[in-house]
Amino acid sequence: MKCPGQDTQFWGKDSVFEVKCPNCGNSIEFFKDDVSRTCRVCGQKVINPKMDFGCAAYCKYAEQCLGGLPPELVAQRQELLKDRVAIEMKRYFGDDFKRIAHATRVARYAERIGKEEGADMAVVMAAAYLHDIGIKEAEKRYKSSAAKYQEELGPSVARKILEKLGAKKELIDEVCDMISHHHHPRKQETLNFKVLYDADLITNLEEKHKKEPLSKDELKRIIEERLFTESAKRLAKEIFLEGDV
Repeated sequence: MKCPGQDTQFWGKDSVFEVKCPNCGNSIEFFKDDVSRTCRVCGQKVINPKMDFGCAAYCKYAEQCLGGLPPELVAQRQELLKDRVAIEMKRYFGDDFKRIAHATRVARYAERIGKEEGADMAVVMAAAYLHDIGIKEAEKRYKSSAAKYQEELGPSVARKILEKLGAKKELIDEVCDMISHHHHPRKQETLNFKVLYDADLITNLEEKHKKEPLSKDELKRIIEERLFTESAKRLAKEIFLEGDV
């Protein structure tokens, strides 16, 4: 079956359009399913600015469907996986909005910290959305959501989700390893793990602080002693100390 987005019977008036070459200004005619076109005047390869490459970010058949994927998309493909992981996380937790909100907040903080620190954002974001994914199984099996049970049961659930989405084995293995000890750092840790740990710690601290406010001295101590990255420390000070460092 042909993808409806590329079947001409579903096309409208805007399915054929012109784009100016960014190099020489010549008009280039595009069909909506063209990945790229080469300018006849200067030879510049131009990527289709209107093409939706969203599905290509996670579909294992993307190369066959779209032909040669543009390098720009290939470079971003794993990072774009985060959107699909977020959807699967929400689907898995269902109406457990508290845990969905927690994972989403951890992911938001991890994205900011990770980008500032230069981490592998594909790994970081997948781990951030899935770090507590073992909670449901822990509660079923052990009647507890304790960290050790999350770490024991989370990796197998995360692996199924990531394999379903067609993630690379290397990414899956690293994410699952991070989940397996995300509350218990080892003596030597990767930057990706440090970003996840810091984002989760800030989120947990934020949730705890709302229920039982901590003193500024205690907050300062936790920020300086327990957070790994400088980016996380700056973020935590913004959240908890309002610039009072």
